[in-house]
Amino acid sequence: MEVIFKIIRQQENSAAVVQTYPLQVEPGNTILDCLNRIKWEQDGTLAFRKNCRNTICGSCSMQINGLSALACKENVGSQLARLQHIQSPKTQNKTIHEITIAPLGNMPVIKDLVVDMSIFWNNLEAVAPYVSTAARQVPEKEFLQTPQERSLLDQTGNCIMCGACYSECNAREVNSDFVGPHALAKAYRMVADSRDSNTENRLENYNEGTKGVWGCTRCFYCDSVCPMEVAPLEQITKIKQEILARKQASDSRSIRHRKVLIELVKAGGWIDERQFGIQIVGNYFRDLQGLLSLAPLGLRMLVRGKFPLYFEPSEGTQQVRSLIESVQKAES
Repeated sequence: MEVIFKIIRQQENSAAVVQTYPLQVEPGNTILDCLNRIKWEQDGTLAFRKNCRNTICGSCSMQINGLSALACKENVGSQLARLQHIQSPKTQNKTIHEITIAPLGNMPVIKDLVVDMSIFWNNLEAVAPYVSTAARQVPEKEFLQTPQERSLLDQTGNCIMCGACYSECNAREVNSDFVGPHALAKAYRMVADSRDSNTENRLENYNEGTKGVWGCTRCFYCDSVCPMEVAPLEQITKIKQEILARKQASDSRSIRHRKVLIELVKAGGWIDERQFGIQIVGNYFRDLQGLLSLAPLGLRMLVRGKFPLYFEPSEGTQQVRSLIESVQKAES
């Protein structure tokens, strides 16, 4: 069948243009196979990265029909089927034979589908992704781990640094300080590694402001596009749990947000919104500046009748409390 490939092409510091390439393909042809043919048969100036074509190196990551993926893993048939499934009801009976390819997001374009990944690698370096043994005696031969200890590293060890999660990260798009899901997934690998002796310092670093775990907006895009099922959001959550176990609610607003949420749900089955803002932003009336920042919102809510004057616990509060306490007991 003939498929039209719409490729977003761009030179550094210039506007992007869409260039189309018709190609006779089979459903099983990978997107990388098609790009190779376009370059070899139609346009030798097209630039993209590739290496092994076995879905283990991560070189050919790009946006395919709006989602970041490995070009060597995705094929024509599955991409057209996905587009057919998500199209609007108005065009439901129209057969789609177009595939759009663009460079990864959140990174500047060098040329066409090739992006500058310097920031990506710098952010990885910022989490110190190497086992630290500075505070331990180095053994004569090797550090030994039990199978259970090693199994904690299996999932994050699968990361091939393809950049798909970083490309889709909403937090990174709006917050240039956020190191990104790839870095924090690797960060958890260091936290979980029994050979590492720098856990406390690492957690302090990952807890700082919104450049670490609290910068994550939990949009799940990183998990949905990861080709190796590393689940970066899951690893970020694990780091948060390690931090929460070591911190008090008064330490920071991010810590209070998590702890207060749980305590209010335990108390009433759902959130008492009156207490939520006061305890988190106002730090239990200790943060006057925080309390004053709530005043404009509170006044608008009162004027529009949206401010809850009383709180009524939900049905089944005792059951909710019992479930939370059971989970907390199991975790401890």
